[in-house]
Formats: sequence, structure tokens, C-alpha cells
Amino acid sequence: MNALKLFIGTGFGSGLLPKAPGTFGSLFALIPSYFLLQYQPLAGILGFVILCSLLTLWSAKACEGKWGKDPGQMVIDEFAGQALAFISIPLSSYLLPDILLLSTGFFLFRIFDIWKPFGINNAQKIGGGLGILLDDLIAGFYAFICLKTLIFVFPNIFDIA
Repeated sequence: MNALKLFIGTGFGSGLLPKAPGTFGSLFALIPSYFLLQYQPLAGILGFVILCSLLTLWSAKACEGKWGKDPGQMVIDEFAGQALAFISIPLSSYLLPDILLLSTGFFLFRIFDIWKPFGINNAQKIGGGLGILLDDLIAGFYAFICLKTLIFVFPNIFDIA
């Protein structure tokens, strides 16, 4: 069971890449997010965020036991935060605007997750699985607000008008 927790906690192995595991975890999270956004931009993404959040809480103790406090290898929390950035944002069904939308959401999430402004760092200090998860959910929420604002201000760029 511990091996399964470690595998899931590492985002199905994406967190074991040697450089920038959080970035790779967020990038890998775009794959299921893309498919969910095509069919269920609200319920599908919300379900994915909840599932990844529960998996984070379930696997955190095993990951911290193996790699220490808030280990970089644990990226299932990145899946939850990255997906939250796209909640209720439908795709356009055109490849280039969809790639632009996903890329913008990805970069916004990574900026907030790396810099940890506006209280994100305080959430991380809670510790354990909850602290590991909350900082990414807050970063994902901030990315969502910024992405929605960009779509509102520049709807033609994302072809959502």
C-alpha cells in the first residue's frame, strides 16, 4: 500500500523527474485537464480537483516519511492546484486558442505556486498533507482569477467570445 501511495503522490511518477518536479507535475496535470475541459469544464474539473486533493491527503504521510517535510517529489497536489485554475473555463474547440488558454493557465499557476504571494506561504506552514495541499489550491485559485480576468478583457485572443 505504501508503494501505491508513493506512486500516486509523485503524480504517477512525474514528480520523480530530476529537475523542477513541481513544474513537470503541473504540466502532466494538463493532460487530464484538457480532456475534462472539452466535456465537463465545471463538474469534470471540480471532480478532478477533489479527487487529487483527497489523494494528496491520503498519500502525504507516506511521501513525507520517505522524502521529508513537503517533499518536491510529491506533486499530486500540483495536479489539484493546476486543475483549479481552469474550473468552469470551456475550451474553444480550436487548437491554437486552446493551447494558449492552457499555457496561460499553466504559467499563471506556476508563478503563484513558485512565488507564493498573498498568504500562500502561510498556508504551506500548516504542515502535513493539508499544508502541502492548501498552498497549491490557493495558487490555483489566484491563477483562476487572473485567467478569468484575461478572458474577460481579451475574449478574442482565447476565442471564447
